[in-house]
Amino acid sequence: EAAIAERLEALMKAYGASRPSFETIVGSGPNGALPHARPGSRRVRRGDFIVLDFGAQYRGYCSDMTRTVVLGRPTDRHKRIYGIVAEAQRAGLDAVRAGVSGKAADAAARAVIDGAGFAKNYGHGLGHGVGMEVHELPRLSKLSDNVLQANAVVTVEPGIYLPGWGGVRIEDLVVVTAAGNRVLSRSPKQLIAI
Repeated sequence: EAAIAERLEALMKAYGASRPSFETIVGSGPNGALPHARPGSRRVRRGDFIVLDFGAQYRGYCSDMTRTVVLGRPTDRHKRIYGIVAEAQRAGLDAVRAGVSGKAADAAARAVIDGAGFAKNYGHGLGHGVGMEVHELPRLSKLSDNVLQANAVVTVEPGIYLPGWGGVRIEDLVVVTAAGNRVLSRSPKQLIAI
């Protein structure tokens, strides 16, 4: 895990980042069930989900993105959990627009995960603002009274975390617009097997 994090950070610097926006998160297998897993000495194993959450600071501004990949051929369980999170993220993205509350955006994504029977496995909010700091207002969570404003930059990052097995999170950075949002992240979101 630590070697993967080091490689991600080296690539960010090679592309012009002044530094990472935050400590890079790499959680493989059961460590992926920890939303803020610190990369350690665990060796990635065949059948592991690998949660990669990273961001670069560039010209004073932060970015934040998460992708989850699987090492080896994905099982039906991998595909099911990943598919639920992908559907929840689409629902969250569909809900994010100027004038919508952070609570309503969170509820749209949470309804998908709750409806699939994983309510207890999604313990964080849908997202947060990003700017000169990686965590800013507005908050997109079930406790948020923040109303999304046009031109705000926020994350949309639902996840499912299964203790002892692994986790999936898919996160994009988006600009809020009056008509919806514009996704800034440019990385495939389908389940990638490596």
